[in-house]
Amino acid sequence: MAGLPVLVKAALPAVPGVNLLPGIRKSGRDLPDLTLSRHDVEVDVEHAAAYAALCGFPRKDVLPLPYPHLLAFGLHMQIMTDSSFPFPAIGTVHLENSITQHRPIAATEQLQVTAHAEHLRPHAKGRAFDLVTKVHSRGELVWEETSTFLRRGRGDEAAAAGTALPTVEPTGTEWRLGGDLGRRYAAVSGDHNPIHLYALTAKALGFPRQIAHGMWSMARCVGALENRLPDSVRVDVAFRKPILLPGTVAFGSRPTDEGYAFALSSPRSGAPHLAGATAAL
Repeated sequence: MAGLPVLVKAALPAVPGVNLLPGIRKSGRDLPDLTLSRHDVEVDVEHAAAYAALCGFPRKDVLPLPYPHLLAFGLHMQIMTDSSFPFPAIGTVHLENSITQHRPIAATEQLQVTAHAEHLRPHAKGRAFDLVTKVHSRGELVWEETSTFLRRGRGDEAAAAGTALPTVEPTGTEWRLGGDLGRRYAAVSGDHNPIHLYALTAKALGFPRQIAHGMWSMARCVGALENRLPDSVRVDVAFRKPILLPGTVAFGSRPTDEGYAFALSSPRSGAPHLAGATAAL
């Protein structure tokens, strides 16, 4: 989990004037050759249960498929707040996420979590990069993730497009989301980005009001499909338009040759919030 000092450190490089001070100024141009690890990580079973309840998973002896992302979030923040990292963490946009679960992870296992940044590349709206996470249990690779982020700036129209995912129409399920959802997810995830917490803090960063965490929306979709997914599975999502809180989203899913396609959209306008797909390994 990322504590308050790390979150403050994440915000300071985005503050004009303050971002020029030694120790805060971003000095790097390329992604740093920096790999961080956590060893002998023990899962708090009650914490995993709270996450499961918030994201629509049943309580089991194994971890919800996206849960290890929380074990790596603190490492992600340490990488992005390092002075050698070229961009401020605040204002960086989560574009896509891909998780591969090689097998279910028992809540009693001790884990090793590692993370690093790679693949800085042009994007139509700036530059994109990946945060790559791997989770091992006694030397066995059990879970891995690639989170793709965008730093807005001068773009390259010739840059490669993002992951192509199938379109899915709503299938009659709607979820009403309370205005406190961002605060509730922040409490279990450690992600206290102000765009998710209150209307006032979100407006200060350019949003009309607070928005849902992308990783909550991914987890909620996976939770809805959980009893239909194999033990070894890959889940890919692309985050489209932010989900404003409070609000309502429409969920849709359909089988594909490899697994399932799924989506979240606005029940009123049809605007897409998230597109995703699963594939058995």
